[in-house]
Amino acid sequence: MTSPSTRHDSAIAERVTGKSPSPGKITDKGAPLPVSATTERYFSDFYHHLLTASWPSLLIQIALLFAAGNALFALGYYLDGGIQDARPGSYVDVFFFSVETMATIGYGKMSPISLFSHILMSIEALTGLMGFALITGLVFAKFSRPTARVRFGRFAVISVRDGVPSLMFRMANVRSNQIVEAQIHVVLALQAYTAEGEQVRRFHDLELSRYRNAIFGYSWTAIHPIRPGSPLYGATPESLAAVEAGVVVSLTGIDETFSQTVYARYYYNAADIIFGARLADITTRTPDREVLIDYANFDEVVPAELPPWKEQGARSD
Repeated sequence: MTSPSTRHDSAIAERVTGKSPSPGKITDKGAPLPVSATTERYFSDFYHHLLTASWPSLLIQIALLFAAGNALFALGYYLDGGIQDARPGSYVDVFFFSVETMATIGYGKMSPISLFSHILMSIEALTGLMGFALITGLVFAKFSRPTARVRFGRFAVISVRDGVPSLMFRMANVRSNQIVEAQIHVVLALQAYTAEGEQVRRFHDLELSRYRNAIFGYSWTAIHPIRPGSPLYGATPESLAAVEAGVVVSLTGIDETFSQTVYARYYYNAADIIFGARLADITTRTPDREVLIDYANFDEVVPAELPPWKEQGARSD
């Protein structure tokens, strides 16, 4: 007959690895699960989209906008036929004339001769000046925008720590610099119903044993003691899944290099919260007393003492 402890260890391994554990191995590494995000229309906040896009994506979009703008102006020149020294009926010639005009190059070989082409050229020159000014500001803002590189553990765990059931998860500052006066805000989100039967999303602030970290240079384990009065007191994996629970973590601090505020955020859904487990040790010290972080074990968890209410349920099974 399998003991409750053995069944509990096997359940943890299956949660972490997605399969039954092999003898002597109960954990496996895993990447953080993606944070869900709402889908927005592409042009609802175009500046924000460009600012947060990756560099390859941004450069491709700028190139496409540049080509599309020149193609549109070239069509006007082509229909008017008012460009001197452009080959008759050649769209390629007027397209490259448009490129020279928008970029304010002006080689001098081709020039507008009709009133419509002069007006169109003036509009294009103004558009090019404004466009390059906006692109310069966008590129500078993207270069100068400080960002935090904080890695969150894949799982949050609930087990007994210092004799108290606790919710725990960890973070690590991946950069070599430090985040000064770092602080975190942790919220438990639950689906609930009002007295009138309206479905709402309720948020409960979770008290932590330590909110602030004067110098966040290595790893940081956040701990929420689950005492009577905590919204997690008496919770089980089934009860959290039933109310679509999620733990939202928000971290802010000051980047010591830029002296500007940086942000990081992560979301743990009910499936990411493992009962009866603790975070695997990741710190070691060299003979010179330097602290090393083993990121190979960063996402691993190991079996630990169940919270009292969950242990009673396991024994009754």
